[in-house]
Amino acid sequence: MNALGRHLLLELFDCDTDMINNLEAVKRALVEAARRAQATIVDVVFHEFNPFGISGVVVIAESHLSIHTWPEYRYAAVDIFSCGDVLQPEVAANYLVEQFAAERTSVVEMQRGMFLNSSVPIVNKAFAAGR
Repeated sequence: MNALGRHLLLELFDCDTDMINNLEAVKRALVEAARRAQATIVDVVFHEFNPFGISGVVVIAESHLSIHTWPEYRYAAVDIFSCGDVLQPEVAANYLVEQFAAERTSVVEMQRGMFLNSSVPIVNKAFAAGR
C-alpha cells in the first residue's frame, strides 16, 4: 500500500499557559518546528481570540502544521500533515512538546491517501455523483 502523506495528531496537555496564550510565541514555535522538520514554508496565518486562545497554520510545500490552543485548559491540539519523504514530522512534534512544556502528550499517526496497489486514486462513485 502507498500513502500520499503522514498526518500526526498531537494532543498536548498541561502546557505552559503563558506560552500557549502568546500569539508571537506560538507563531514562532510553529514556524521553527517547520524549519527543523526540513519543510518549505509557503505562508503563515495566525489569529488570537478574545479573551484567550490562538489558532494558526503554517502552510508548507509538503502540506501544513496547524494549532488550536485552549489556555484555560492548558491544552493545545496540533496537526502536522506531511507529504513526501524529506519532511521529518517527528522532529517538529518533539520540538513543539518541548516549547509548550506539555506534561502529557498523545500522538496519533494516520496514513493519508492510502491506495491498494493502484497508480490512480480509487473513486467513490456514490460520493462523486453527489450521493
